[in-house]
Amino acid sequence: MRHHVLSRLLVPALALAVIAVVPHATPAAATGLEPVSVNYGLPHGSTVKGQFLSYNDFHGAIDPPAGSGATVNGTPAGGVEYLATYLKRLRAEGRTDGRQTLTVGAGDLIGATPLVSAAFHDEPTIELMNEVGLQVSSVGNHEFDEGVDELLRMQRGGCHPVDGCQDGDGFRGAKFTYLAANTISKRTKLPILPPIDIKLVNGVPVGFVGMTLEGTPGIVNPAGIQSVTFADEVETANKWGNVLKLLGVKAQVLLVHEGGSQGNSADPSACNTFTGPIVPIVAGLNPEFGLVVSGHTHRFYSCKLPTRGGQAVVTSAGTNGQLITDIDYTLDKRTRKFAEITAKNVIVENGVRNADGTWQVDGAGAFVKNPATVDANAKRVADKYRVAVAPIANRVVGQITGDIVRDARPSGESPLGDVIADAQLAYTRTSASAQIALMNPGGVRASLAYAPSGTEAAGAVTYGEAFTVQPFNNLVVTQTFTGAQIKNVLEQQFVGFAGQTTQRILQPSASLTYTYSTSAPAGSKISNLAVNGVPIDPAATYRVTTNDFLANGGDGFTNLAGGTARTTAPGFDVDALTAYLGAGTPVGPGPANRITVTG
Repeated sequence: MRHHVLSRLLVPALALAVIAVVPHATPAAATGLEPVSVNYGLPHGSTVKGQFLSYNDFHGAIDPPAGSGATVNGTPAGGVEYLATYLKRLRAEGRTDGRQTLTVGAGDLIGATPLVSAAFHDEPTIELMNEVGLQVSSVGNHEFDEGVDELLRMQRGGCHPVDGCQDGDGFRGAKFTYLAANTISKRTKLPILPPIDIKLVNGVPVGFVGMTLEGTPGIVNPAGIQSVTFADEVETANKWGNVLKLLGVKAQVLLVHEGGSQGNSADPSACNTFTGPIVPIVAGLNPEFGLVVSGHTHRFYSCKLPTRGGQAVVTSAGTNGQLITDIDYTLDKRTRKFAEITAKNVIVENGVRNADGTWQVDGAGAFVKNPATVDANAKRVADKYRVAVAPIANRVVGQITGDIVRDARPSGESPLGDVIADAQLAYTRTSASAQIALMNPGGVRASLAYAPSGTEAAGAVTYGEAFTVQPFNNLVVTQTFTGAQIKNVLEQQFVGFAGQTTQRILQPSASLTYTYSTSAPAGSKISNLAVNGVPIDPAATYRVTTNDFLANGGDGFTNLAGGTARTTAPGFDVDALTAYLGAGTPVGPGPANRITVTG
């Protein structure tokens, strides 16, 4: 396979082009953005300096995030034109200090994206990642949203097999290298994309191993990953790290789409209360891994954590391109190892400050964007797709009576989850004789706001807003289950039953009500289960609608793959939502009272 040719891994990094720099305005101080350093001892010879710029979980956030996610610690941030500007500024600072810069990522660059990217199968995001100078990234779970073959197209280029080249100018694929060390082809027993990459920093090799989390199969549509398996992160990292060491590469970086979160600590950079799956992963790494660029949890942090016989700096830049991790390091030329690594997160500011230091807002309360910090080249690419998608995105599809939020109540049910389940039931009640609908909470990606986001009136919902809520283009399917099977599906919401490892509360349509006990043992938590107020009959059959992600066993709901007489509705899940919102009467928030909780 051409991506496993060893010589390809030994090609040095291309020299960075000289870039004009916009004058830099120092970001406001923000708690949790303090630098962290690891010193590996005095160098044994002369040294060279380098700089990594990293980010993760971009999720096609071409436009600046809005609403509650618009800020980082109160600072308006994000948007690809601003990300490009800050990357150029930080590279320029590195050149001033004699550092060679490499720009790297930790997955979920694509997938779960807004309409401006998703309408074109995320080609806009890949094109913009090329534009901003990304060089190497791990894959993440969302890179598999449209399946393995589509991920390979993202890397290699070519028109979409069904929709063709929608923007009319072809698609050349990623100029950067996607690494997928632990995504193994069942046919070849090899990674589907390169497992490692090597860059030369002033003559000293630096090696990268990149991968997604081993748990990817449980959080993507199983239909798209039938040809691959996902291996253990630690075992995979060390195996390929040993290959790098055999090649003489002793300064190693792990790009991994798995992460953690920082608790309340007096010293955020100390990470004394840092937890999450990334901690045991780092603990098992070979000591050559001096840096771990992580993601997935959408948190930002810079920590130092123990490895197997050493220490590593562990970073994450949050999500949506709102932060860049600026990582300075020194390499010992004789030992070819890291001598020192320092990392800090930098906010990608996009707002305009008032004289008193506050941020300007417009009449609708939105932050005013700063044209002086827009990168013209990134804006040119983004605007091409904004113009192309605008007629679709701005079309009003329905009305709501107030904010409908995705935030879960103590039961795990949310007002927007209720609405989506009701929409899917309405979409399939006649055509598929559906009686119940269930929605996975992780598929509800944003709330619906009553306030206008553009030129539409208050309460109007545009297609773009609806798509932001449900961006996966899942199919809507209906299957037949017995009452006993339905109970087992609901029992599988809780850890310890039928292999479930994470509690996830499915969002029910109004036709389904039940109680669960927090103290009852796994497999015996559900009671008072009723359909339209009538106690469920374990022997009777019922028609249940879900998206195909769940129907194929996603999110650990393997019991939902056991239905029979599957039928598929026309269109996608977002079509069910828009049909419901546009049915005539404005839709209000779901009551979030269909699930009752007892101790």
